[in-house]
Amino acid sequence: MAEALISVLLEQLASVVYQHTNEVVKLVLKADKDVESFSSKLKAIQAVLEDAEKKQVTEASVGDWLQKLKDVSYEMDDVLDEWNTELLRQQAEEKQEVEGDNALVTKKKVCFPMPSTCFCFGQVNKVIHHHNIARRIKELNDKLTLIAAEREIYGFHQSTIGGHDDQQLIQRQKTSSLVDMSTIFGREEEKEYLLSKLLRESNQDGGSSQEGKRFLVIPIVGMGGMGKTTLAQLAYNDENVTAHFDKKVWVCVSDPFDEIKIAKAIIESLDKNETQKNSDELETLLLCIKTHVESKKFLLVLDDVWTEDKTKWESLKLLVIMQSCEEGSTVLVTTRKQGVAELMRATSSMIHLDKLSDKDCLALFNSIAFLDREEDEANGFGAIGEEIVKKCKGLPLVAKTLGSLVWHKKTRKEWRDVLNSQIWELEEVEQQVFRPLLLSYYDLAPAVKICLLYCAIFPKDYNFKRDNLIEFWMSQGYLNSKENKEKRRKGQNYFESLAMRSFFQDLKKDEMRNVYECKMHDIVHDFVQFLSKKECIMIEVVENATKKMDLSGDKVRHLTLISVPEGALPTSCYGCKNIRTLTILNSSITTISPSLILQMKCLRTLNLRGNLRSCNKLNELPKEIGELIHLRYMDLSHSDNLKELPEAVCDIYNLQTLVLVGCSKLEKLPKAMGKLINLKHLYVGGCRKLRYLPKGIGGLKSLQVLDRFYVCEGDDDEALKLGDLGIMDQLQGRLWIDRLGKDDASEIEKAQLGNKEHLSHLGVVFQFAVEEEQREGDEEIVNALQPHQNLESLWIGYCHGTTESLYWIRSLHNLRILNLSEWRFCEVVPPLGKLPSLENLTIWGMRKVKKVGVEFVGIEEKEVSGILFPKLKQLSFEFMPNWEEWAFLSEITIMPCLSELYIESCPKLKALPEFLYKIKALRTLRILNCPILQGEYEKGVGKEWHNISHIPNVRVERN
Repeated sequence: MAEALISVLLEQLASVVYQHTNEVVKLVLKADKDVESFSSKLKAIQAVLEDAEKKQVTEASVGDWLQKLKDVSYEMDDVLDEWNTELLRQQAEEKQEVEGDNALVTKKKVCFPMPSTCFCFGQVNKVIHHHNIARRIKELNDKLTLIAAEREIYGFHQSTIGGHDDQQLIQRQKTSSLVDMSTIFGREEEKEYLLSKLLRESNQDGGSSQEGKRFLVIPIVGMGGMGKTTLAQLAYNDENVTAHFDKKVWVCVSDPFDEIKIAKAIIESLDKNETQKNSDELETLLLCIKTHVESKKFLLVLDDVWTEDKTKWESLKLLVIMQSCEEGSTVLVTTRKQGVAELMRATSSMIHLDKLSDKDCLALFNSIAFLDREEDEANGFGAIGEEIVKKCKGLPLVAKTLGSLVWHKKTRKEWRDVLNSQIWELEEVEQQVFRPLLLSYYDLAPAVKICLLYCAIFPKDYNFKRDNLIEFWMSQGYLNSKENKEKRRKGQNYFESLAMRSFFQDLKKDEMRNVYECKMHDIVHDFVQFLSKKECIMIEVVENATKKMDLSGDKVRHLTLISVPEGALPTSCYGCKNIRTLTILNSSITTISPSLILQMKCLRTLNLRGNLRSCNKLNELPKEIGELIHLRYMDLSHSDNLKELPEAVCDIYNLQTLVLVGCSKLEKLPKAMGKLINLKHLYVGGCRKLRYLPKGIGGLKSLQVLDRFYVCEGDDDEALKLGDLGIMDQLQGRLWIDRLGKDDASEIEKAQLGNKEHLSHLGVVFQFAVEEEQREGDEEIVNALQPHQNLESLWIGYCHGTTESLYWIRSLHNLRILNLSEWRFCEVVPPLGKLPSLENLTIWGMRKVKKVGVEFVGIEEKEVSGILFPKLKQLSFEFMPNWEEWAFLSEITIMPCLSELYIESCPKLKALPEFLYKIKALRTLRILNCPILQGEYEKGVGKEWHNISHIPNVRVERN
């Protein structure tokens, strides 16, 4: 973790913030030399940190040295942040004096020029504060001088370019093609699939998708210890595979990727007597390989591949060599990194290994644990073994390791000790299981490492929300960059890097196929806890007490409390004066002590998130929250009793993310929120009693995410108007506009949604009206919406207008999802057939529509060419009580990609259009509460059943 922390701190020292303050430092504090000296020493230490981090695994004294280094780095981070915050405070307060709480102005970039009338540093309190900062910087520089000198004691060596070293402590195990069949359990489906690919007669079943190659590349991808090499060995040694290929070669590639070494290994396997294998010329070696395999059916296994360097792959000339082989030749690759499969353009044939089933995992464990002691299995040991296997979570390597561990233990008590221990406390697990994971860990960039380790603050089986996790990383400063890159994009890249290396699993994707949620394998979670156990502490709180645990107050940086009972935060938090993250999960706290807040002065992340099942009972947030000057992230989601926030929240000038989702009783936000000049993300969805957003929010040019805009009913000078969105073109992601009324057309026009090019989703919700009388003005509002053509998802609900006002929708060439709900006065569906990217369409509650015809596909009566709805995959028509007819011209190609069709509560609809019967892609058809259709298409007896019987998943019934 030290390597990652130093990397982050060096980024801060070289960041824009530091450059802005640099002139002030030189002229007022005279601290520039100390800062430069500190930075220089850190860079010198950074050069040996990779070696130090590896040596701490076996040398405790190195771990102590690294701890001292981390402590001083954290302190310097706090000092720099405090210093910058003071300057931000001055700027925000001066802005407030000039503009007031409700002013809407364009905020200029934070910049601190040479002293002028803008900054009066002659004021005594400011001078004292700044000189105090200068003194602390000097003290920390002196501390670092001693730490830097100590590094000579340990004889660290500097990292090589690329971060690898032949003498590294974590040895990479070499593999071979040999396999012990008696230790193989499970993987039948994966083996069968792999063999079918290897034994194919041509590449028509997959090779054609790889750019028409004569050969196929099959990557086996999975986390360390999942059994990738074993699966490859099973296939390689299969007798049918041996008979099928003329030549077979197994090469353990590992890291670093050495083209000469790989080429020599291939030649050695092809012909041990080949003299050219002794050449050090890559060209000679590759020509030799080509000569041996030309016109032969060739199987090449590259095991344990790490490199994603395209130039190294190209230098091996695999494409040229394999193209010279007989058609049907194959390259089989095992790797932990999905990026390798993507680099080889082989994702279509990729095999992603998941965990073993409980049954297979138990069989593997038993085969080792009860070897030559079968009688013990039925003598009480078997039941304990079943419980131990649950710790394995389907990971074969862990099953083998724990099986070997307990084989040596002869009593049931010893077995129970293994069962009841933390898995990372077992020395055998650390040596056998964690070391392969360390290889994947060391392969990460320093900043990505620290992002991974931060995940230790969450419990096992936690559902990580990708965007939340990125905002956590951001709050800790892990995404800072001297290049000033967009932090969210950087965080997304880090997340993808971890996911592609299998540190995350069970990835869930939204309707736009973006990953939004994931989990972490339990063994990976144990691994990150093992690496960060002194800094990340998790406590499950019980009534009137906590589990006894040494919090090592000054070392704990991240504290998580689970199941805190109703009442105040427990005393567990006291004494943790250096914590940077406080997370409370599944808890019922009602109050937070002001004295506790004042103890947590280093806090960056305050996560009090509740959820729909377990709402937070927090009554109020103490005004002392404004003293947390380092705070970047605050989540008070689902605090059901919270009615308002203290004005002191607006003194947290570094606050980047404020999450208030589901605070159902929240009535107002602080008036002076315009002071939060660093606020990037504001989430207020589900705050049903929130009348409006404060006016000052419109001047926050850093604000990138505003999930919901509440239109204020009536005039209120303190309320943010819809038109004020006009200057907020930096908004991105999702935006919902709620409670639109008849007089909002001019405001929606001023909002200039057409300029919001970074918005991907727009939701527009009109005021819900129970009465049947049509509201005026809705059409003018829809006319004025006209979002940017980059929009990918659009939801418009409870509109009293007609779809003619959606004329601009034809320009949304990137629109993939469209939902039109409760357009109760609309008589005609909109023309949507020519939208080139539309994949998901829902029409719900258009009660006056009687016919869906050519107007829906957007063509004239005489048009008979082209493809309409070319990418539509899912279509839903729901609650359309007067819809009777659905008919198109049969000559036109319509919805060729449609795979799911849902029709619900359309009681008058008489028949499905004939074109649906011909769509080969249609896999799911649901018809619910449609009595006429139910009679026509009832399974086996309806007269139209034969037209839909070929569809695999059909459901026709009443609810």
